[in-house]
Amino acid sequence: MPVRWRDAMDRALYGPGGFFVSGSGPADHFRTSVHASPAFAAALLRLVEQVDAALDHPPVLSVVDVGAGRGELLRALSAALGVAGEPAGSGRSGLIPPRAGSPATPTPSAAARPSPSSGPPSAGPAPSAPVALARRVRLTAVELAPRPEDLPGQIDWRSDIPEGITGVLVATEWLDNVPLDVAVPADDGWRYLLVDPTSGAEALGDPVSPDDAAWLTTWWPLPAEDAPGFLPRTVTDGRGSTGSGFRAARSAEGSSLTARSRSGRPEPPTAGRAEIGRTRDEAWADAVRHVGRGLALAVDYGHLRGGRPVDGTLTGYRAGRQVPPVPDGTCDITAHVAVDSVASAGERVARCAYDLVSQREALRALGADGGRPALSLAASDPVGYVRALAAASAVTELTDPAGLGGHWWLRQPVGVDPERFMAR
Repeated sequence: MPVRWRDAMDRALYGPGGFFVSGSGPADHFRTSVHASPAFAAALLRLVEQVDAALDHPPVLSVVDVGAGRGELLRALSAALGVAGEPAGSGRSGLIPPRAGSPATPTPSAAARPSPSSGPPSAGPAPSAPVALARRVRLTAVELAPRPEDLPGQIDWRSDIPEGITGVLVATEWLDNVPLDVAVPADDGWRYLLVDPTSGAEALGDPVSPDDAAWLTTWWPLPAEDAPGFLPRTVTDGRGSTGSGFRAARSAEGSSLTARSRSGRPEPPTAGRAEIGRTRDEAWADAVRHVGRGLALAVDYGHLRGGRPVDGTLTGYRAGRQVPPVPDGTCDITAHVAVDSVASAGERVARCAYDLVSQREALRALGADGGRPALSLAASDPVGYVRALAAASAVTELTDPAGLGGHWWLRQPVGVDPERFMAR
């Protein structure tokens, strides 16, 4: 029996035996930035260090990964910090060059609190350096799947976001899997699309609710009828079949798995369908609400109001391939995020301006630029040169504007001056 897409996605992804709660995990089906290269975790660690400094090195600094998969990101952060018993370091894994303020190049602003000589004379003792981050950090994975048996014991695992986070909340390709409704314009206004969970066949449903209609008016306006190539959809009855929204797969270079990213350039207007992002707004606002002080970071592929894909982005992934979005629990069901709408929802909760940049820009600001190693290294250390070249190639994949580099980084400060870490 056909149901609304939001209900179908919820069951297919998070219901009993759903795609994200059973099996070996999403890493077997698609690539995210976390899976693509350790340089992603290394750059994120640099951001965590910046937030730690902005918070004046609290006794406990939390890093909470929402939609943690099987804990891949926190495993990498744990190893980079030395929390897992490995040598502690900057977390760059040799992929991000040292820069001022990093642990490899300590400065007063990054390595310790200012000494009395840097300010007015003081009769008291000089403040001591902060306790090493590895001894203060608390890593928490938020995921509905059972805790992996091989997950390091120092990583907490829970199904809900903890309250009062002091530190960083990160959601990497989580919002695109928050279930949502799909609507199409009909003669009497927007109507929900219904979907048969077993076949993926769609049919026209009831008019959208007032709340969803208001969201569509604000965030996903209909294209002008004089837009190039616009072909209005003609649907007037409640049983008309519609297109699935599926588009041909784009292979991911350098991997047997498809990265869940596509060009941000919308295809020519054809029929008109919208993915109602109100549920994503609510999910992100709730996540931000759990941060007491620090930074909420969402990393995802998406679009802005001025460039919504007129026929939507809903699709599926299975076993490394893009497939039609049939919500039967056997594949990932995903749609691009209306990132400006999500950002606005978070800003209302945090009451602090957000920052929205591409992943390419964000990673370069954190030192991951994918620069080639010097050719002189090839003569003095051929093995080291090959390793450095491979590392640079991995960073290049993360910063490719036509792929993962085109993802959005939404940085939402909470209770802290954003200038202390977002302007670097």
